[in-house]
Amino acid sequence: MLLAVDVGNSDIVLGLFEGEALVRRWRLSTEADRTADEYAVLVRSLLDAGRVSPAAIEAVAIASVVPPLLPVWRAVATDAFGRPPFIFGEGGDVGIEVRVDMAPTEVGADILCNAIAARALCGAPVIVVDFGTATTVNAVDGDGAYAGSAIAPGLGTSADALFAKAARLPRVALARPARAIGTTTASALQSGLVLGAAGQVDALVGRMRDELGARAPVVATGALADLVASASETIDRVEPWLTLHGLRQVAAGRAGGAA
Repeated sequence: MLLAVDVGNSDIVLGLFEGEALVRRWRLSTEADRTADEYAVLVRSLLDAGRVSPAAIEAVAIASVVPPLLPVWRAVATDAFGRPPFIFGEGGDVGIEVRVDMAPTEVGADILCNAIAARALCGAPVIVVDFGTATTVNAVDGDGAYAGSAIAPGLGTSADALFAKAARLPRVALARPARAIGTTTASALQSGLVLGAAGQVDALVGRMRDELGARAPVVATGALADLVASASETIDRVEPWLTLHGLRQVAAGRAGGAA
């Protein structure tokens, strides 16, 4: 089995694959101060709860957008499972052609893993929207190459900033309101935040489709993908574990299909 680890700014998502099948998945809060030993204890406890023996883990693949945590998770893989992990992007190979004005390794590992997985699901061109700490709208062109992104503050990030700066605005649950015209402070906030996020995505998708010259399908992922997709006019499907699938595909290719 392959253990795939996606280290993000807010969450660390782990997935256990048997071949191409994702058979277990877990989500941890990202804690920069945790040591490798502490993370290893957490991973072992998750495996134990899922009745998975550490000895069954044949390979570990890691994608990280948090540089200080990469050596921590490298140590977790080496110490807990007795083998060095596959690190996405290490050595410059990112598994997809990158057509942007920067080095491929400067693009977020999660963005490229998502592009690879979405291309496998939908073909090319395709657009991927990832709702995380940032909301990223990412384009794969008709040749199957990563063509670039738009990056905006994430829905949760925007909400936290608003509640912190506006003393009289109450913190509300992020939920889709019944109407765009809010008649209470809570429903007005939900309209602006959730429907506003959906409108932002729809506008960016429309512009990207024009630039791609095709009505590219749109795949959404991330913790808030279902919420925003329910209010979006352009999102075609939600794949909550897209990054893990892309990471698995790259790791399997590097291992000659063994993963």
